[in-house]
Amino acid sequence: MIQGGDFVKGDGTGVFSIYGEVAFPDENFKLKHDASGLLSMANSGPNTNGCQFFITCAKCDFLDGKHVVFGKVVDGLLVMRKIENVPTGPNNRPKLPVVISQCGEM
Repeated sequence: MIQGGDFVKGDGTGVFSIYGEVAFPDENFKLKHDASGLLSMANSGPNTNGCQFFITCAKCDFLDGKHVVFGKVVDGLLVMRKIENVPTGPNNRPKLPVVISQCGEM
């Protein structure tokens, strides 16, 4: 799993989205974590979505019903695999900086 998105505090506790600095509710759990490359909302429980997200690197069915899948990596799977293989230290934080920039917008 590759997790990111807390650009507010950088420690996993920041909350900011198009809805402001408040958590927003889960939309639905129709899509399942049944493949690698799926984008999903990270949260700390029901209806606590904010700015954090994760990308699955394998099937993660234990996340179904807890985290909303909202997208899929369609290009750049090699980059995803390179990020996945960055060495990690305490709390599974990367030992090297991982920065995604100029990624475009759909």
